[in-house]
Amino acid sequence: MAAALPVADATQVRRYARTLVRRHPRALATALGLHAVAAAAGLVAPRLLGDLVEGISRGTSRVTVDRIALLIAGFVVVQAVLVRFAHLASARLGEQVLARLREEFVDRVLALPLSTVERAGTGDLLTRTSRDVSALSRTVRLAVPETLIAVVTAAFIIGALLLVSPLLALPCLIAVPVLWAGTRWYLRRAPAGYLRENAAYSDITDGISETVEGSRTTEALRQQARRRARTNADIARSYAAERYTLFLRTVFFPVAEIGYVVPVVATLVIGGWFYLKGWVSLGQVTAATLYVQQLVDPVDRLLSWLDELQVGGASMARLLGVAEPAEPTTGPAAAAARRGEQAAGHASAAAASTGASSARLGAVASGVAGPAETADGNRRLVARNVRYAYRTGRDVLHGVTLVPEPGEKLAVVGPSGAGKSTLGRLLAGVHTPHGGTVTVAGRPLDTLPLTELRSHVALVTQEHHVFIGTLRENVAMVRPAATDADVRAALSAVAALDWAQALPDGLDTLVGSGGHPLSPAQAQQLALARLVLADPHTLVLDEATSLIDPRAARELERSLAAVLAGRTVIAIAHRLFSAHDADRVAVVEDGRITELGSHDELVAANGSYAALWHSWHGTP
Repeated sequence: MAAALPVADATQVRRYARTLVRRHPRALATALGLHAVAAAAGLVAPRLLGDLVEGISRGTSRVTVDRIALLIAGFVVVQAVLVRFAHLASARLGEQVLARLREEFVDRVLALPLSTVERAGTGDLLTRTSRDVSALSRTVRLAVPETLIAVVTAAFIIGALLLVSPLLALPCLIAVPVLWAGTRWYLRRAPAGYLRENAAYSDITDGISETVEGSRTTEALRQQARRRARTNADIARSYAAERYTLFLRTVFFPVAEIGYVVPVVATLVIGGWFYLKGWVSLGQVTAATLYVQQLVDPVDRLLSWLDELQVGGASMARLLGVAEPAEPTTGPAAAAARRGEQAAGHASAAAASTGASSARLGAVASGVAGPAETADGNRRLVARNVRYAYRTGRDVLHGVTLVPEPGEKLAVVGPSGAGKSTLGRLLAGVHTPHGGTVTVAGRPLDTLPLTELRSHVALVTQEHHVFIGTLRENVAMVRPAATDADVRAALSAVAALDWAQALPDGLDTLVGSGGHPLSPAQAQQLALARLVLADPHTLVLDEATSLIDPRAARELERSLAAVLAGRTVIAIAHRLFSAHDADRVAVVEDGRITELGSHDELVAANGSYAALWHSWHGTP
């Protein structure tokens, strides 16, 4: 199961919520002010009714009754108008906050390192971008404004109750212990419960997407029962998580109901006793009872939306957590982590076998460990004693040292699982080494801002994406100011200009989902054209031509070799014609570079590369 993305803690969520409030002071003040005035208008009617009851008990005229009735009706209308504008102001504030939240979340997602996304899988990220965003949307639009309204309204009602008679406010205190105990019990359990519920949804999404994407493999290997079992297990965990939060609600809500209904009865009974004692008037008892009854609505809303706030808080924690590093990459914590990984790597390396491969590795290291500072030092990519492990203590790369010469084409070959792609991702800055360093111009890749890193080195793999838009926009997205001539030159460099101009509308042809379909080979050429236009001085090609037929791939690589003269190209390849055309070839075996040299030198050495070459050609 994929490792889930981090989740922000409660302190980070509260800090971010305060930041959001400070960003919109005027809108917040307007919304709260309108709700306060509306609440004040709503407090007039109970007081007037109390006065009316008191007046009738003492004897009053019909004119007085009619005047009070008209005043009550007038204040009800005023309150309705104010509530309308107050809700409008709250909705406007909620939309502003939600828009900012979405923009910042998109920025966080786009800034995620590729290695983080690969470790987490698509399920968790999809759930956060869909279900969590939707839940937070409901919270920001409804729960937060309704909670603020409830708090303001309750405060005004309590104030009005105290003005009528502090003595009649005492019965309300009966509800405090009940509500305090119930709310405390709920809040201690709800956040963790809703986080588990959201995480369970991530597992379901991840499992279903994996099943759909691998449906052909599942059918071919007759693994349907296993996939169904995985789905059933995920649903069972989700069911258990939802049942737990439902249990919390079925306990909390009845307790809350008791907590705010009892004070109404208590005010009537105790208030009546106070009236018999002569401590309060009948009008005061009437007004106080109406105020307590009126207090039920905001308290009910407050406690009802409290559950929604917990859901929104859990979703916000997951959305904020996207920006949190899954593991330290820089600073003292990162250094400590890398030292720990390096120590584990040394322990595993000490247990590794020695012999001819180790001897060749020593020769390779001594041959490439030249000075990094040359006339082309600002373009030199250097990997020294690099170690990397996907799991602690199980190194995939063991002390690899590789220094490509500026402008050369270096092919990295070897058997499957040897660590070629991992090495390529380290050289491209996708992964951070757990031991050793990867530098460009003498600076570690993991300390460079992403935009600066990609101006030095870029990775292109067999995975690619065609965005919805014109062909021109798809190529020029890496450099929006590029002219049509620049776009055509980039397409020509990867042997894609002929088919691009043959499209129905040429460069203006809509491609991507719902647009003109491109073949896998064409889509891959499009991805390579972006890299040509982006113009990094070093390219790491990880099987970048694997989806193109061998003749087209060979022509593409020849075209790249001509266009990228003076640019460093590191090609991770299984097809050995790439190695034949390279300036040098690095052979990776068991996470180590065992051979390094030109094609002719390695064939003549009759080592691992020669065996691969002869096997590929079918010669003994």
